[in-house]
Amino acid sequence: MNRRDFLAASAAAIATTSSAVSEDKPMLPIVDTHQHLWNLDEFKLAWFDPKTPEGKILGHNFTPKEYAEATKGLNVVKAVYMEVDVVPEQQQKEADYIVELCKSGKTPTCAAVVSGRPNSDTFPEYAKQFKGHKYVKGIRQVLHVKDTPAGYCLDEKFVKGIQLLGELGLSFDMCVRPAELPDFAKLADKCPGTRFILDHCGNGSLKHTPAEREQWKKDMSEIAKRKNLVGKVSGFIATAPVRGKVAPDDLAPIINHTLDSFGPDRVMFGGDWPVCLLGVEKYADWLNALKAVVKDRPEDQQKKLFHDNAVKFYGL
Repeated sequence: MNRRDFLAASAAAIATTSSAVSEDKPMLPIVDTHQHLWNLDEFKLAWFDPKTPEGKILGHNFTPKEYAEATKGLNVVKAVYMEVDVVPEQQQKEADYIVELCKSGKTPTCAAVVSGRPNSDTFPEYAKQFKGHKYVKGIRQVLHVKDTPAGYCLDEKFVKGIQLLGELGLSFDMCVRPAELPDFAKLADKCPGTRFILDHCGNGSLKHTPAEREQWKKDMSEIAKRKNLVGKVSGFIATAPVRGKVAPDDLAPIINHTLDSFGPDRVMFGGDWPVCLLGVEKYADWLNALKAVVKDRPEDQQKKLFHDNAVKFYGL
């Protein structure tokens, strides 16, 4: 081949490559169903301790501006705010803040799950304000903290509070210790009219022993039989033994068991930013690892996970 033919062949190869790139499938649209935001100048977080290693990573403000920077180029088209466990006396303030953010239309945040204490005397009055609300879709109380006793979710008063949510058309997010998955299966049975979201793959941990992992798998398979419950693929990345050193193969067992247990129509993606930064250096690392795990699943199932199911569930 002479020089002229070589250059012509090279140009053709470059053109072919460019054409192939341009014909790549468009990036999937993302609905992030687990977006945290906080301004520590305005809100006090019940769980936050600046002296801990976690506090050093999470101990500053995470606002819509930082979220936009973290998700830039990832095609996050909508986000559902998730309450951040503010002290109880600030619950209404948090709800008012996020509703105003949703109303503004200036950010991807278009809906919210707000904080609430279903066993409190004031819960019925508090929850009723959100019946038919355009932006507030549900309630969460974080129950995997040390001062929450085992079996707390089966307290009669708590159960009545959760049943009320169903009457109001509101959902409840389960954020639980893995060992208590059977209790929450019982809660779902006691509240058939309430829709539940199981956060963070039932908090399956990357630090589990083989025996703990097997028990988690068994309990996840069982709780997923409840048709009033959907699973959220989120959060557990924060349990990485070493920050920034997690590969898709490490995540695959938890992700795949969750997806297979709940099925393609009852799973949603959640970024859990900025808490996910306890396990990864940046939001994109978590999202791209998840995409790598599910890349061989049918495209329609991937779209349901990352977008469609959330739009349908929350009425976005």
